[in-house]
Amino acid sequence: MATVEATIRPQIRLHTGTFVNEPLTDFTKEENARKMRSAIEKVRGQLGREYDLIIGGQRLKTAEKIRSINPANPGQVVGIHQKAGKEHVEPAMKSALETFEHWKRTTVEEQKDTLHYIPLGVGAVIPPWNFPCAIMAGMTLASIVSGNTVVLKPSSDSPTIAAKFVELLEECGMPEGVVNFCPGAGASFGDAIVAHPKTRYIAFTGSREVGLRINKVAADNAPGQVWIKRTILEMGGKDAIVVDADADIDSAVEGVAGSAFGFQGQKCSACSRAIVDERIYDSFLQKLKARVEKIQVGDPAENAQMGAVINEGSMNSILEYIEQGKKDGRVITGGGRASGPGNGFYLQPTVIADIQPKSKLEQEEIFGPVLAVIKSKNYDHALQIANDTEFGLTGAVYTKSKDKIERAIEEFHEGNLYINRKCTGATVGCHPFGGFNMSGTDSKSGGPDYLYLFTQGKAVGKKTI
Repeated sequence: MATVEATIRPQIRLHTGTFVNEPLTDFTKEENARKMRSAIEKVRGQLGREYDLIIGGQRLKTAEKIRSINPANPGQVVGIHQKAGKEHVEPAMKSALETFEHWKRTTVEEQKDTLHYIPLGVGAVIPPWNFPCAIMAGMTLASIVSGNTVVLKPSSDSPTIAAKFVELLEECGMPEGVVNFCPGAGASFGDAIVAHPKTRYIAFTGSREVGLRINKVAADNAPGQVWIKRTILEMGGKDAIVVDADADIDSAVEGVAGSAFGFQGQKCSACSRAIVDERIYDSFLQKLKARVEKIQVGDPAENAQMGAVINEGSMNSILEYIEQGKKDGRVITGGGRASGPGNGFYLQPTVIADIQPKSKLEQEEIFGPVLAVIKSKNYDHALQIANDTEFGLTGAVYTKSKDKIERAIEEFHEGNLYINRKCTGATVGCHPFGGFNMSGTDSKSGGPDYLYLFTQGKAVGKKTI
């Protein structure tokens, strides 16, 4: 295990150097497909392993466990994790705080008469289950490369990837105490670490309800607290794609279907509302129905296009929304559970037409493979419907009109807006991600300003003597 004193942390340089995204793997090449199949088999051989808490480099066992299961096969255990409780908050904070005093000074930086950026302190990193690697790793690495130390509390639905990630950091020489791995319940460990007076910031991605609770708890000034805690929050959306009368319908259908049903609709950026001009409404629905019915549901390891939703509770919640949709609108495809291997939590991709603005399905985030289709009178009406929500994360417009595109840029109030393409798929370095209103604090992760959120500016002036 590396020590803090022996580690040089890279200097933060936010606007220099060349960044290149790794190209997507081409699985039409047999060699790539073979390697993926081999990797899947290797992972299967590691399922069911037990993982410890890691606090200050020490492995800890607990009486209570978290069992992470495969939603495609609930009888299969992905990993068994020690469950952090309130009693682990103080040791984790002590480790992170003591390590921070050394870690924050590991950057070698020339000091000039200028504004430079210093770390904040100990951060609570609370990532979601739906992108258990990318978002978790992004928030954690942004924290530590900026000179902070971390208490990492992954989602109880997907802690195993986080455990593997922390093991990889240790293998690469990450010093003890920089990242403390503490999976646990949000109501106990999560609340306690957010409320702790030594927690300097909270980086969270998840639901609106939990995000607002974190914001409220963090706003309290606990005894011994000497700062205003910073919250970096991404809290979901009710994302809309507007399809204008002059749009390329085939292209719009592909964009809507891909945005709505990729990842089973379990993305904060997923399209859950398609707002379609009445002049092309029927034609659009006909083509959308045909496209969605081609989606294969099953085990993604077997190349299915849509897998299981995360857990039984999520599945039941989505089914309740579908039943509400049957009352409020017209189901044109889907509408219930889907068959699949292993008794997994599979649902049919569901499209519900004729949904009215302000209705439950049109306003509430479902977080599943359910699309509400709303008829608009014209482009003005479509933008009005699209903006009439408490969220503001992603949105898209399909139109051939340059004037309407410019209007969307000015009037469509979303943190991430897409023109004539689907409303998902933000790329690091190309389309920084973060939303307005109840979608969060507009963190713009993946962009050049993201690291500033984990630092504080310090202006230094020197007079030559």
